Amino acid sequence: MSIMVDDQDKAERFYTDVLGFKKHTEFPMGEYRWLTVVAPDGHPDVQLSLEPNANPAGKAFQQAMMDQGIPVAAFESLDIEADVARLKEHGVVFTKEPFAAGPVTITIFADGCGNLIQLYQPTG
Repeated sequence: MSIMVDDQDKAERFYTDVLGFKKHTEFPMGEYRWLTVVAPDGHPDVQLSLEPNANPAGKAFQQAMMDQGIPVAAFESLDIEADVARLKEHGVVFTKEPFAAGPVTITIFADGCGNLIQLYQPTG
């Protein structure tokens, strides 16, 4: 899966240092990098590509999703309240505090790289 980011260095720091992903792949691609991260306990073949939004179409998509308040990715949490508290300690800005939505609790935050991200925890 790819997420467009406005700054790969900033995205790498956020997705590894704040969210807890591990860097998986990195190599130069012209003025940018092929940069992927993986969940620390996830399958190593399931990667998140932190892709530069240098393409005008990608930048327009990213801005439209942000303007509409739509997250571009969703990650499952085992303890959403603890994760929200931990992320807030890192200065993460939430656009929606945790709320019940049928069989899940959801929260939405900004990644600081031009995207909204959803965390969800199944109830029960």
